[in-house]
Amino acid sequence: SVWGLWLASILNVIFVPVIAAGLIMLLIDQLLGTQFFLAGRLAAGGGGDPLLFQHVFWIFGHPEVYILILPVWGIVSELLSVFSRKPAFGYKVTAICMSTIVVLSSLVWGHHMYTTGMSPLLGKTFMFLTLLISIPSSIFFFNWLATLWRGSLHFDPPMLYTMAVIWVFAIGGLTGLYNATVTADIYLHDTMFVVGHFHYTMAASVLFGGYAAIAYWFPRMFGRMLNPFISKVHFWGTFITINLVFFNMMALGYAGHHRRIYNPNEYEFLQPLMDMNIFITIMALLLGAFQILYLYNFVQSLFKGKVAETNPWKANTLEWSMDYPIPHGNFETIPQVVNGPNEYSHPNVKDADWVCQTVKIEGES
Repeated sequence: SVWGLWLASILNVIFVPVIAAGLIMLLIDQLLGTQFFLAGRLAAGGGGDPLLFQHVFWIFGHPEVYILILPVWGIVSELLSVFSRKPAFGYKVTAICMSTIVVLSSLVWGHHMYTTGMSPLLGKTFMFLTLLISIPSSIFFFNWLATLWRGSLHFDPPMLYTMAVIWVFAIGGLTGLYNATVTADIYLHDTMFVVGHFHYTMAASVLFGGYAAIAYWFPRMFGRMLNPFISKVHFWGTFITINLVFFNMMALGYAGHHRRIYNPNEYEFLQPLMDMNIFITIMALLLGAFQILYLYNFVQSLFKGKVAETNPWKANTLEWSMDYPIPHGNFETIPQVVNGPNEYSHPNVKDADWVCQTVKIEGES
């Protein structure tokens, strides 16, 4: 999780100033009469180029996707190790893959603009770079699966949410290949397919990743446990409804339903899809209702939840080595870290499947 947060911070530092500059340019276009983005009758002089704003926005907008999801990838990598009681498979390779994605994410913004009339050569270049991202993404995805393989799986609420991230990210990643391809994107661009894909990749992945992190670190933050039964009801309700909403959105888009239509009934070819739209709306309302249940669980557990043990998950990272409440400054002395963060089921550790990072393992240099 540290790798994910660090890499997301790098992207924040580099690309948030880009959108800030774009917004300032847009503001002075409106207030001071400059013409960065104004053209045609709106421009008093030579005029600017509205497409320039699309470039500025997407230069920031695509790395922003990774700003949000990189911490989730880090959380998933850590929690899979904890709840499968195994070292994270390919830890260093996963870190390298995530770092590679950070570099590539700054070079692929043009795949959002295939329909703007860019040159075919430029479109092919963006397509190649975008498809290239699928290689490191696939590598760490299979590292996740390898971490699960033959592990002693514990399906506590944090693990359930983590498994959901794997599912929705797999669907979001695979459907993203269509949007990355010029020929497919010409048809799918600006349809409900894009809405479904984006929400699988971002909304669902980040949502479940956030829930996993809260469920995992809640006892460390507040000294109490979230109610496990309510957490599981919330998980299954959210998991089922979120798939029924966004998978059906992609089906609508594949049928040609555009995303920005005030009244689809005005188009005869969309009228047979109205029942699916209604079904999506009902599922979205149910999805929202399950989030109310989560809020109830959070608040109720905050004040009346079961008092947590010092280390309820038997995790080995430093934050779990302190009693609650955690003192100011965390540690009286700086701890000496002698083990990696994922030393589970180590053959040299007897009578336990975990060991704190500050405890030296016999036989290890």
